[in-house]
Amino acid sequence: MNHSESVKEFYDRVPAANHLNLPLNNAGAGHINVYSRTACSFITSYSRRDFYKISLIIGTGTLHYADKWIEIDRPALLFSNPTIPYSWEAGSEVQDGWFCLFTEAFIQPGQQQGVFQESPLFKIGGNPVYFVDEEQQLEISSIFQKMMLEISSDYHQKYNLLHTYLHLLIHQAMKMIPAENYRKHSNAASRITTLFKELLERQFPIDSPEAALKLNTAAAYANSLSVHVNHLNRAVKETTGKTTTEQIALRIIQEARALLQHTAWNISEIAYSLGFDNPAYFNNFFKRMTGSTPKEVRNELV
Repeated sequence: MNHSESVKEFYDRVPAANHLNLPLNNAGAGHINVYSRTACSFITSYSRRDFYKISLIIGTGTLHYADKWIEIDRPALLFSNPTIPYSWEAGSEVQDGWFCLFTEAFIQPGQQQGVFQESPLFKIGGNPVYFVDEEQQLEISSIFQKMMLEISSDYHQKYNLLHTYLHLLIHQAMKMIPAENYRKHSNAASRITTLFKELLERQFPIDSPEAALKLNTAAAYANSLSVHVNHLNRAVKETTGKTTTEQIALRIIQEARALLQHTAWNISEIAYSLGFDNPAYFNNFFKRMTGSTPKEVRNELV
């Protein structure tokens, strides 16, 4: 999950979402699109997205976060951001409503930036789900419909207008009470550990000396999973008997052995590819973990 799904990758996965064939920088440096939820998948994998999204969900399903989930059993407004990974599992066959997708670059011009960054709808620790009543659903649907008409228009100021519509959606939600009926997973520690292990495995194999390991600390993994590092450490220790740091170290050693055996990279290149700032640190780490130096292990494998 060190890799966040980009807008292009999203359109490759869900081609119907970009039925207008909008370019990736359709709003100058940024991108915005509006489309029907009928274009989207019934099940999405647990991952980050490299864009913001405001969704009016008409249909039932379940939103899963790292250690909690919430049942969407009536129309709801959902605010998603690049920081918080999640997955969606539809419950009903009918999935209606709208999505508005936009990038960081689209919301940065001028005074727009602060509104989004400071909004409780998008910030870490906020409640991103707002259930809506019939009157609210009609009003929000009307905004989305206007946005869909505008995105396909030839009006030369349409992106300024779309900014305004985004603000209207945000202010509609800020007048509401956020949902609070989140539930903990029956075995939250096991779930978080599974997500951590999946994320750990996704870092490997290292394909080239230039493709350095991005996540090599417990804090980095906790941040990517959007949980507190102490929470992650407790879960991993409870489930595996080893600390998060120990699990990471063991996997790095496994990869180091593979690189020593199957590549011609020198030891400095291997050290940098595994996220070490200095080859000496790598040598000390490897010796402490295995009892041998990288050079000794490579010589044994020749």
